[in-house]
Amino acid sequence: MKKSELQLNIISAEKKLFSGAVASVVIPGISGRFGVYPDHAPLISPLTEGDITYLENGTEKSLEVHGGIAEVNNGVVTICVI
Repeated sequence: MKKSELQLNIISAEKKLFSGAVASVVIPGISGRFGVYPDHAPLISPLTEGDITYLENGTEKSLEVHGGIAEVNNGVVTICVI
């Protein structure tokens, strides 16, 4: 993984939905959508219904979620969704 990338892991109770290196991710937090980029400060945020959008190899991809929780720490974004 390059310094200009994040490790994104999206999981549900049933399975791993995505795991890979991304340039950025936009997350539907309960206080509004927020972007996460390399060198982002650590945080934990509950999620609301919406789309997680991420940039993988120059291609924007998205995943609809109905809630969950996100953690950002040391270049790793882990999102547990429902």
